[in-house]
Amino acid sequence: MLNRRTLRIKVMQALYAYHQAVGSDFMLANDRIAEAFAPDLTSPEPQDRRTLQGQRKMAEVIFKEWHKTGAESEKTDDSDVNDAVEDAIKYYQKQKAKDATFFAGQMVHGAESIHDQYIHLLNLPEALLRVIEEEKDRLARRFTPATEAPLDTTRFEQNAALQKLLSNKQLQDLTIRRSLKWNGEEEMEALRKAWRSEIKADAEFQSYLAAPAGNYAEDQEILKHLFKEFVFKGESLPDRIEEDDLNWEENRSVVKNLVVKTLKMLDEQADENMELMSLSANWQDDKEFAETLYKETLQADEQYEKLIEGSVQNWDVERVALIDKIILKMALCEMHLFRSIPVKVTINEYIEISKLYSTPKSKQFVNGILDKLAQDLTASGAIRKSGRGLLDNQ
Repeated sequence: MLNRRTLRIKVMQALYAYHQAVGSDFMLANDRIAEAFAPDLTSPEPQDRRTLQGQRKMAEVIFKEWHKTGAESEKTDDSDVNDAVEDAIKYYQKQKAKDATFFAGQMVHGAESIHDQYIHLLNLPEALLRVIEEEKDRLARRFTPATEAPLDTTRFEQNAALQKLLSNKQLQDLTIRRSLKWNGEEEMEALRKAWRSEIKADAEFQSYLAAPAGNYAEDQEILKHLFKEFVFKGESLPDRIEEDDLNWEENRSVVKNLVVKTLKMLDEQADENMELMSLSANWQDDKEFAETLYKETLQADEQYEKLIEGSVQNWDVERVALIDKIILKMALCEMHLFRSIPVKVTINEYIEISKLYSTPKSKQFVNGILDKLAQDLTASGAIRKSGRGLLDNQ
């Protein structure tokens, strides 16, 4: 099931994308200044290009200073310059707000799409049956006999566990409502390739087909085997899934957990009303956690920037890697806002994330900064914990 670390990673990715977009917003706002003072080639009056260039440079300097300090932009005696700066600021602020909203939505969608991927993969056995049927039809139309006897897949086609899965009402409903059936030509071609080059030659699959039918436990185990070896490992299918899902690297473990648990529940007592796995034990709480962490980290960005700057000895904060700053700011936000999460839990979580997504030395850097700041902020009363949050904070 979805865990809090995966959610923290989703928030981190959304914040990183936001900061990258804001950098582009700044350049686009500068472009508006350049456009404001571009020579008008259709003007009947001659234009002084040097004056226009001077106005442009002045407006760019004022806008850059406003961007750096956040202080009210300096007014000049030139109304054209003032208007261009005001226009750039309004545009930049509007785009920032749009980006903040957009990436918050993308973050939630990215988390919720994990459940769609889970449902989509549960439909893979049905698609594999179609691939097997295609091959049978193709062999039946041959004018010359095959050099080798075709693989007898009858036992798999009659697999009782597979039939239970296909008849599950919730799976059928979600598949239709979310359009999660295997129909795409590229994914079906990947499945055909996996069948031809990987699954058919698999010793365990061949052994299963050759054994007598009627053993439900074996039917159940072969489904688990197919998923573990050819969907979450293998070549053709993992490559295809990764192309479709850019975040498959961190989503894979969650989806695998959901699929494997579902197949374990699919025992002989299971019927068509068996309830499938949920994304998390309480998605609304988890969603609120992620949205709050994202929103409040952005809201207090300047505050956390100053805290980090005061803790980085002999190092310009602007030279700290963006991903490290985001990790530090998220950790500070979490320590401030979520009183039930122990400080040590927060620090350890972000150290682990830094190992996965930042430089080799980042874990020591993140650990050192957070440990110092946590002690200082706890001593000053800025960080206050309650309930479970008091554990391990002595």
